[in-house]
Amino acid sequence: MFGLGIPELIVIFVIALLVFGPKKLPDLGKSIGRAMAEFKKASDDFQESVKTEMRDVEKQVDLDQVKKLGKIDLSAESVYQEPKATTEEGESAGQKAKLQEGQAEQESGETKNG
Repeated sequence: MFGLGIPELIVIFVIALLVFGPKKLPDLGKSIGRAMAEFKKASDDFQESVKTEMRDVEKQVDLDQVKKLGKIDLSAESVYQEPKATTEEGESAGQKAKLQEGQAEQESGETKNG
């Protein structure tokens, strides 16, 4: 408990018995027991309030992290959309190249036939 062993507790009990007498000793024990119970209850309440506050702070930190992740996801969508536009430009360039090849083949076919 408080670094007190059995021999120390016996000495304290004997001194209390001599000082307060055998009639008042049970009342003194009850008073000390009640005081210790109140102290323990106050200590438990304090610990619980600290734990509750810590949980609230952790929830707030988690919410902040989720908000930051939400912002990152939005920026990821914009990055995804930019290459999509670039591939569309590439596809239109590819179509233009095919048209030019087709025209070149027609012209070469006309020159061979002509």
